[in-house]
Amino acid sequence: MYKVLTNFLNRFFKPATIYKYGLNWSPMYRRSTARVIEVSDDLHKVVITMKPSWKNRNYVGSIFGGSMLSATDPIYMIQLMQILGDDYVVWDKAVEARYKKPAKSKIFGEFIFSEEDIITIKQDLEKKNEIDLVKSMNLVDDKRQIIATFNKTMYVAKKQFYKEKLKQRQAN
Repeated sequence: MYKVLTNFLNRFFKPATIYKYGLNWSPMYRRSTARVIEVSDDLHKVVITMKPSWKNRNYVGSIFGGSMLSATDPIYMIQLMQILGDDYVVWDKAVEARYKKPAKSKIFGEFIFSEEDIITIKQDLEKKNEIDLVKSMNLVDDKRQIIATFNKTMYVAKKQFYKEKLKQRQAN
């Protein structure tokens, strides 16, 4: 559903605008209580924020770790899908979360893919057809102190290779 809607909206809006407002209006992301506040035109940078509220506070009054995790969960995957385009498959595979200190104030996170990252991913896929990609990001407070670190592992493959792999699995 989201893919079809995105394809339709591409006729009228920039991909960065669709990404920002699409996530912010999406029920699955709204429940995280985070908001996307910035998306670069090339989609290589996404910035989110989250403030403490009655919806995300834990027993001791800081932002619940699960809320922080759900705020970061879809960003890299959707970001990379949009950057690479329809000839590639991207799936979230794993996440490692390290909580450093309680989040008692507004927090922020940046998700960045450099041009070099994208070139390296495409070169690796030319050689191997599929890779596991690990990206790290931090949630920080307004003083830039690290609140939590997340290491996301994503499966990335050439779409044609992925389809053939699925056919082989189904045949066995």
